[in-house]
Amino acid sequence: MTDSICIRPATAGDFDARHALYKALVGEVAVADAAQFAKVLAQSGTTVFIAEKEGKAVSMATVHLLENMTYGGRPYALVENVVTLSKHRGQGLSRAVMRHIEEVVWAAQGYKIMLLTGRDYGARGFYEAIGYDGEEKVAMIRRRAKPLRRRRPWPPPLRRGFQRPDRRRSNR
Repeated sequence: MTDSICIRPATAGDFDARHALYKALVGEVAVADAAQFAKVLAQSGTTVFIAEKEGKAVSMATVHLLENMTYGGRPYALVENVVTLSKHRGQGLSRAVMRHIEEVVWAAQGYKIMLLTGRDYGARGFYEAIGYDGEEKVAMIRRRAKPLRRRRPWPPPLRRGFQRPDRRRSNR
């Protein structure tokens, strides 16, 4: 139920509420301070969208709209840090934030939206259910910091309303 939510760009004054969402996303991994949050918000093409329900920040995602030389110079977007507080999951909040991001990117004439999702979080089915293709490209990552690891089953249990796509490939 997304009837009573407001989706808006975050401001530097939203740091405390955003900090709680970042901690919900990464657990024990360090989250930067308010000064870093202000730098993120000041970065050209970057917006942190938050969903508020009854005045409380309950979901968010960051979109980076990046300039480009191909596709006639049309920009593309990278989405990061999509999270909804656990007691608000299953209410369509992340879906609403992602749809809002799509509207913003398409209005800017963006030609694609990319995102990465961890193997251990079970979010892939969510993204596929809202139209993202996990098979079109291969993501490569090189990290300087250790990746976040949570002990969760893989493949994750299916959430209500999601179907796991058949990953078997036919050789015919």
